[in-house]
Amino acid sequence: MRLLHPIDLVFLSLERRQQPMHVGGLLLFKIPEHAPSDFIQSLVTDIKQSQCSPVAPFNQVLSGMTWRTDENFDLDHHFRHISLPHPARIKELLIYISQEHSTLLDRAKPLWTCTLIEGIEDNRFALYFKMHHAIADGIAGMRLMEKAFAKDQYIHSMIPPWCLEHKKEQIKTSKVKQLWQTATHLKQQIETSPQIIYQELKQTVHDRKADPHYVTSFQAPKSMLNQKISASRRFAAQSFALSRIRNIAQGLHVTVNDVILSICSGALRSYLIHFNQLPTKPLIAMVPASVRNDQTDTSNRITMILANLATHCSDRKERTNLISNSVNTAKTRFKRMTQNQILGYSAFVYAAAGINVISGLRPKKQPFNIVISNLAGPREALYWNGAKLEEMYPASVIFDGQALNITLTSYLDQLEVGLVACRNTVPKMQMLLQYLEDEIQHYETLIGNV
Repeated sequence: MRLLHPIDLVFLSLERRQQPMHVGGLLLFKIPEHAPSDFIQSLVTDIKQSQCSPVAPFNQVLSGMTWRTDENFDLDHHFRHISLPHPARIKELLIYISQEHSTLLDRAKPLWTCTLIEGIEDNRFALYFKMHHAIADGIAGMRLMEKAFAKDQYIHSMIPPWCLEHKKEQIKTSKVKQLWQTATHLKQQIETSPQIIYQELKQTVHDRKADPHYVTSFQAPKSMLNQKISASRRFAAQSFALSRIRNIAQGLHVTVNDVILSICSGALRSYLIHFNQLPTKPLIAMVPASVRNDQTDTSNRITMILANLATHCSDRKERTNLISNSVNTAKTRFKRMTQNQILGYSAFVYAAAGINVISGLRPKKQPFNIVISNLAGPREALYWNGAKLEEMYPASVIFDGQALNITLTSYLDQLEVGLVACRNTVPKMQMLLQYLEDEIQHYETLIGNV
C-alpha cells in the first residue's frame, strides 16, 4: 500500500460529476511506410493477448487514504480500441476527445484509461490516455510517457505502457516505513514552517509595498472565464514552431516561459475584447511549478506561482516585462526554500484560496483567473512499435470558477498547445488558437524593431 500524498487528496476532494479531475494526453502517430494493412489490429491483438501484469501506478486502486493493488484488474475496462469514420479529420478526432475528456473515471478501479483510435487522415492513428491527477502531476506523467516509448524506430514488440517495470534498484517500501517517512516529513515541516513562513511573509509585505504589480491571492478580477461549469468539455489543440518562441525570447531578453505567458496573455486579451469582456484590472494566472527533486514518476509535488498577466496593458513589450517581473519574484522566493518549506509555505499562504476553490463559499472571489501550465517534453523523436510519434497534446482540468485551462508542452522542435474549456461557459474557444498565432506574429514584428 502507498499512502495518499496531501496534494493527491486535494485533487480527489475537488472531483464532482461536472468537475472530473483527470488529465489527458492525445498522441498522434504515423503508421510506418510499407506497414502491413493489419498494423493497427496487430497492435491491439498484441496488447490484449499480452501476459504481462500491470505495475504501479497502473494497478493501484483507492482504498480509503491509501492506494492498494487491484487484485481483479480488468484490461478491457482500461484499454479500448475504436475506429473513427475514415478518413477522420482532426476536427472529428478533437470532438471525440472532447466527449471522452468529459466523463469521470471509475473510482472502483485504477484511475486511468487508454484508447487507441484509428481511421485518422494521412495514415495516422492516435492514443488518448487519461489519468486522474491524484496519480501523477505533469512532470511525473511526462516521465511515465517517455519510458513507454522507444527512441529507435526499429524496436518492435514493445510491452504496453502500463506493464513497464520500475528500475530494479527501487525497493518496495513497507507500510510501517511509509508511515515513518510521512511522520518524519511532517515533523520537518512543522519544525521549519513557522520560521520560514514568518520570514517570507515579512518579505512579502515588503515586496507588496515596493511593487504595485505584486500578486496576492485575492486580487484576480471577475471575468467571463470565472463561472460555474457544466460537465461538457471542449478540447482544441495546435502546434507552433518552438524556434519562433525562442527567437522572441532572445530578442526581448526574457525566458521562453515568459514569452509563452505573454502570447497566452495577448490571446486572452484579444479573446475578451472580442466579447467586450476585458476587465480593467489584469488577469492573474496560476502557473504550476514542480518542486520534485527526485526521479519518481507518481504522485504530485507541485506548488503554484501567481503571475500577473498584464492584460490591461496594450503595449506588448511592457506587458512582457510585467509578466517576467511577476514570475521572477515568485521564483526568487522559492529558491530560498527547501521542498518541504515550499510545500508548507504554499499550504499556509494559499490555504484560504484553496478552501474557497473546494467549497465554493465565495464564488465571485477567485485567487486566479486561469491555469496556464508549461511542461518540458521529449527532445528526441519517440516511436511505438515503429510508428513515429508526430504530435502530443496535453488536456488538463477545469473546475468551478475556472472554465478555461491552457496547457503547453514541447516535443522535438514544436510547442504543443492543448486548450480545455467548459462548452457551455466559454464560447468559440477555438478562436484562441488563432489569437495565439496572431500574438506570435505581432511579437516577431516587434523584435524586428527592437
